[in-house]
Amino acid sequence: MNSTDPKSLFPASIAERVATLSLKGGRAIAVVDAAGMGEQERAEIERAITEILSPREDVNEVRVVMTAERKQRRIIAVGSGKGGVGKSTLTANLAIAFKRSGRRVGLVDADIYGPSQPVILGNQGVKPVARDEKLVPVESAAGIPVLSMGHLVEPGRALAWRGPMAGNALSQLIDAHWDDVDTLLVDLPPGTGDVQLTMLQRFKPMGAVLVSTPQDLALIDAARAGQLFDQAGVPVIGLVENMAGYACPHCGEVSDPFGKGGVEEAAARLELPFLGRIPLDLSIREGSDKGNPPASGDDALAKPFKDIAAKVDAWIGAQG
Repeated sequence: MNSTDPKSLFPASIAERVATLSLKGGRAIAVVDAAGMGEQERAEIERAITEILSPREDVNEVRVVMTAERKQRRIIAVGSGKGGVGKSTLTANLAIAFKRSGRRVGLVDADIYGPSQPVILGNQGVKPVARDEKLVPVESAAGIPVLSMGHLVEPGRALAWRGPMAGNALSQLIDAHWDDVDTLLVDLPPGTGDVQLTMLQRFKPMGAVLVSTPQDLALIDAARAGQLFDQAGVPVIGLVENMAGYACPHCGEVSDPFGKGGVEEAAARLELPFLGRIPLDLSIREGSDKGNPPASGDDALAKPFKDIAAKVDAWIGAQG
């Protein structure tokens, strides 16, 4: 017999996944529709099929072939015009807030020259493995799978790479075994250089979030980053104002060392949504340095990250 009906051999839960089953010359080949299945589920169905077919007298070898359309993940880029504005901290906390709201999220640290996500997510020193010539993301205590150049090079080692090398590194980080991740946050390096161009050309994001501090110089650079996304046809989801307001831990007086409201004003001027502001707080820095970002908790410091994540999530939902 060259082929047989899967329904006659397998339980319904397996038979509905088996597209074809052929038996010829002692070799049984089952083609399985693996669309939407995670790594563990694929392994379980392969094991079950093998256990059912192997005892047959007319079967000497069992092969299970998994097929599925390439998963189209939502890519949300988080960018800034200049460094030091807290972009990586925002990205990690957005990922955690997404995770806690039920979204299957992963994180790519695309800051090739200054990766910081391994520190923020507490998995520094962990090396990713490769499977089928693709990287397998590293897990974090927050439940966020992440890939970063910081996982691949020795801590503190400087990289002197030209544009094509950085672009290829980014491709390896994004085109990895993300399994059931449906939303990928990409922490971009500051500015509008080669990595950003590679991202836009090879992995066009669904949208972008821009981060800035309130002072004029940072806003000018943020506007420049926004123009890059606009020219590439990537919608800017909104702007976030970071380091907005500092409460003295001794007297409680609030001051604004970097100014106040500049990002919100810029958002209005550019006719872009303002997503919210994050305070300048020592606990945010301390938690990030210890691999315990504030969005993991339920206190007042977690709220601005959760509120911003909710607005981004609503924007994603509105796109259909």
